[in-house]
Amino acid sequence: MQAHCIWETDCREPEPSGPQLKASMTTDVCVIGGGITGLSTALHLAEQGASVVVLEAQQIGAGGSGRNVGLVNAGLWIPPDDITDTLGQADGERVNAVLGKAPQRVFELIERHRIQCDATRTGTLHLAHSAKAVGELERRQQQFCQRGAPVTLLRGAECERLLGTNKVPAALLDARAGTINPLGYTRGLARVAEQAGAMLYSHSGAQGLERTPQGWSIPTAEGRVQAQQVVLATNAYTEAAWNVVQKHCFPGYFYQVASEPLEGAAADAILPERQGCWDTRTVLSSIRRDAHGRLILGSLGRGDTKPEAFVRAWANRIQRHYFPQLGRVRWQTTWTGRIAFTPEHTLRVFSPAEGLLAVTGYNGRGNTTGTMVGQGLANWILHGKDDDLPLPIRDSDPVTGIPLRSLAYESGFTLYHAGQCLRVV
Repeated sequence: MQAHCIWETDCREPEPSGPQLKASMTTDVCVIGGGITGLSTALHLAEQGASVVVLEAQQIGAGGSGRNVGLVNAGLWIPPDDITDTLGQADGERVNAVLGKAPQRVFELIERHRIQCDATRTGTLHLAHSAKAVGELERRQQQFCQRGAPVTLLRGAECERLLGTNKVPAALLDARAGTINPLGYTRGLARVAEQAGAMLYSHSGAQGLERTPQGWSIPTAEGRVQAQQVVLATNAYTEAAWNVVQKHCFPGYFYQVASEPLEGAAADAILPERQGCWDTRTVLSSIRRDAHGRLILGSLGRGDTKPEAFVRAWANRIQRHYFPQLGRVRWQTTWTGRIAFTPEHTLRVFSPAEGLLAVTGYNGRGNTTGTMVGQGLANWILHGKDDDLPLPIRDSDPVTGIPLRSLAYESGFTLYHAGQCLRVV
């Protein structure tokens, strides 16, 4: 089993040429971070005539934007009523409304710009992993339906047909959603942002922020950008101490395991309409097929720090629970990505200083949330309107105990997975 992200193997969008910045330049907006949020911001700015420079520390899509599961989900991870309980009625319903439209926006961009990312629009399925968990899906269905969302709770034969397993008593189908190759989507955003006039530089990490009479000066290893506005879009991959985003989230991880392409009647019966899935386990498992028929399983936690035998044993356990008809599966590759968590499980959009915008805390919903946030930040910068943002821009208190929170999450995930391998949970 190789340690390699399968999305790189299958990506049909070419890697952006983005050279290293080796000069000094002036621009209206400098976006720090070349993931989905940063590229969406750059695209929507450039389309409206602004000059914009994107600085990426590695290559485009190297972070979570190119390594996630590829689910195009509506809303946040927590259900709508929990969002309003956490944020208040006005802000909570704003999040529900804006992010409820997010999958449509993603697919519009894909279709308009012909982004090659193997997009499917057949929805996603939230799986009840046990009979007791059906109640949680019923609760979510009621909350979504109250807000007009096209969600359906499936049981019995139809549930089994769409999943290819009889181990799931019910599944919540969200027709707004779908799947993508996330690296293909990210590279596609980079391509169209460049076509619109944005300037992208890879291997050009920002090394600080300096206030100037003209706005902000951002040095890199071999260059410098002068900008009136700066957007910090580094999210979970924020590593520099000067970057204030680091204080407003704590890192978590998500690993995935991909099989070799599967063929035959048993394989064809699994997710025949290619919905992406995740279950209601305490530490969730994600399940999907890719364009080549691979079975891709994932879960919260680090796979890159564990022995291959541990990761393989976990993948075998999940596969044999849900899809025993496959028999022995050969696992081809595994990889790990990083997630920006917040204690409240909701995103943060804030302005640490005049002319400086920051966002973080997607809690595993970056494909859609990042796209909408990018559009919203562009409209705020150019027009002073925040209607497209899921939340108003406001002050945010730093997260306390970041190392302890990350350690607690990772320890809990590891223990849970060990329990799965031992058939305790």
